[in-house]
Amino acid sequence: MTIESGIYAASVSITRQDLSLDADQTINHASGLIEKENCTGIVLLGSTAQGQYLPLREKKELIEKAGASKHKNNFILGTASNSILENLELIKHGLSNGIKKYLLMPPAYFSKIYNDDGVYKYFASLIEKLPEQIFICLYNYEKLCGYKFSIPVIERLHRDFPKFVVSAKDSSGNLINELDIDSFKLFPGTELHLLEGLRSKKTHGLISAVANISSKISRKVYDDHLNKKKQTVNDLNCSIRKIMDKRSLIAGVHSFLSHADKKYIPIIPPLSPLSVNEEKEMMNELKTLNFYPERKAA
Repeated sequence: MTIESGIYAASVSITRQDLSLDADQTINHASGLIEKENCTGIVLLGSTAQGQYLPLREKKELIEKAGASKHKNNFILGTASNSILENLELIKHGLSNGIKKYLLMPPAYFSKIYNDDGVYKYFASLIEKLPEQIFICLYNYEKLCGYKFSIPVIERLHRDFPKFVVSAKDSSGNLINELDIDSFKLFPGTELHLLEGLRSKKTHGLISAVANISSKISRKVYDDHLNKKKQTVNDLNCSIRKIMDKRSLIAGVHSFLSHADKKYIPIIPPLSPLSVNEEKEMMNELKTLNFYPERKAA
């Protein structure tokens, strides 16, 4: 087992009107992305899932549901915690439920005063406390946590923990052209870099929030590249991403999905839904691409 190459959706979380997590519905959504939308796998409890805003109890409940799923080997579990010991607690809970793959990001506090050596020690301290091997995807997202992984710190972590630190999601964009480590998988966080990365042999697929709505298209780009077929949908894929990037990405994904099913409407503050005008504008722009939400079956 390892973190496979392919197309991954950074899954949304489905919450109730009281903002509590609906773990069953969230796992159903993730499973549908694998079974019906051609996703290789799913990231749970990442930033798209608003994992930072969910209490430990609800994270553990979702982990248990994920572990009971037939797709558990396709799930990468985010921990969305700044604490080494809380990360360890969640990973141990994941391991007890059969989850072996994890998306881990640096702490999102004090980021302006810690350095690469501190980040190395943070991850090394966590890994050294683990009871067994896991497969780690480092999450490089400066916009969210304030720190951008450097090439040297990733190389050092992979060198010292080669069986653990096996991949990275690059949402900051500084790794895609520079990182070159054998047996290490790099995933861009945007469809705009999917084909570029595959052609340069620098990346191994995609981990994206927009894959909640367009993973079939990304999968075709990916498969056509592997099969050396003519690219016919990459421009469409990039156009969809550019439209989604014009406004709050998480809110935009929820709004799009809610046109097919109202269960996607709730979003956890301080994030806010798109305004009526923002949603109308987004949907009209997507319609010019003949890209529509699939209506839920009656």
